[in-house]
Amino acid sequence: MKRFFDVSLILLSLPLLLPLLVVVALLVRVKLGAPVLFRQVRPGLAGTPFTMVKFKGI
Repeated sequence: MKRFFDVSLILLSLPLLLPLLVVVALLVRVKLGAPVLFRQVRPGLAGTPFTMVKFKGI
């Protein structure tokens, strides 16, 4: 049930957040250059590594 709620919330909020994400990506591209996103491996549940994708920052 929680998974259904999470996916539903994401699908409903994506059209609202997508323009904001595009603006942030453009600003990062102009200020810091390409690539806009970077990947970082972090420890997750029980130490299992997962890959996090983030906007490049200062």
